[in-house]
Amino acid sequence: MTAPLMSLTWTDHLTGRQGFLVVDRLVRGVASGGLRMRAGCTLEEVAGLARGMTMKEALHYNPEGRYIPLGGAKGGIDCDPQDPGAYGLLVRYLRAMRPYIESFWTTGEDLGLTQDLVDRAAAEAGLVSSIQAVYPLLDDEATARRRLADAFAVEVDGIGLDELAGGCGVAESALAALDRAGVPYEGTRVAVQGLGTMGGATARFLTRAGLTVVAVADIKGTMVNPAGLDVEALLAARDAYGTVDRAALRPEDRELPGDAWLSADAEVLVPAAVSYAIDAAEQERITARWIVEAANMPVLPEAEQLLAARGVTVLPDVVVNSGTNAWWWWTLFGDIGADADEAFAHTRRSMRALVEQMLARAEAHGTTPRAAAHAIVADRLPVIAERFGWYR
Repeated sequence: MTAPLMSLTWTDHLTGRQGFLVVDRLVRGVASGGLRMRAGCTLEEVAGLARGMTMKEALHYNPEGRYIPLGGAKGGIDCDPQDPGAYGLLVRYLRAMRPYIESFWTTGEDLGLTQDLVDRAAAEAGLVSSIQAVYPLLDDEATARRRLADAFAVEVDGIGLDELAGGCGVAESALAALDRAGVPYEGTRVAVQGLGTMGGATARFLTRAGLTVVAVADIKGTMVNPAGLDVEALLAARDAYGTVDRAALRPEDRELPGDAWLSADAEVLVPAAVSYAIDAAEQERITARWIVEAANMPVLPEAEQLLAARGVTVLPDVVVNSGTNAWWWWTLFGDIGADADEAFAHTRRSMRALVEQMLARAEAHGTTPRAAAHAIVADRLPVIAERFGWYR
């Protein structure tokens, strides 16, 4: 794997806390990737995420589309987002990164941060927008920005379209795998780790498709019901960090320790919270047939090898959760409008085609889905570079 184009570490002058920015690749002079905040965030972690963004962008390359994939980047801040000083730290980080955000790094929400919070902090840091570096690539900036703002204002049953788009992509990835295996949706059980932006929307879409969510984990523990949890009630009882008010649980629902979701009696596991959630020891507890990576890097490489040997299929993050990023750009560049039905239809069509291509390639070559996804990226990056130039 090649070294990233740029890697830097920032130290906050007030607290001594560190933040990171890694630009893995530029396409047309711009790179895309969110900003995460969590205690223990490292430069190595951010570099891996930046490489993943390069792959997500390349996987959605459509030479006929208005959206032309960007390069990959990622930002990270080593701080608990619930720390009282977290917002001030975020503003200072964005102020320090302002030259990069203005010039070539488009960013947005990721683990620990909401888009509203990023937008508010970016304004306080003197930025026009967290994605302003992409504006020069737009045919009609004013119309494009209005279209994206309108899309962010759309809600469906109490949840914003920006939150739902990613979950739609994750759910469609799982459904495509079930369809390929000939497994009916009804009776298929799901366990979800994390009921935040990605996990919550995924749980909604899978439930509405006919699957049964039997376990949901948050920071307080795991909520279980073999007959199915009331997903809508749990979604309505979340706080801003995805923690569920236990008053929403029914008498027949039970509470178990936080890691109980791993061994849930379910066919599909959806890790949708933190990176590195499943290691070599923890994978032994998993009896599910599919792991659908809604979070970034939740399954460690050694664990994935052991799971594959046991016949457990890991649908990789670079494909599964790429719908969020793609939805931003499909909307901004004008491939879709500010309409929920249009967004969901486009996301489902694009994600299903990508997942089916990945699984077919994995089957044909006897590899894992992740290896197949990497091979697709390896095919596409030179094509993109040939069209737009190399920037290393």
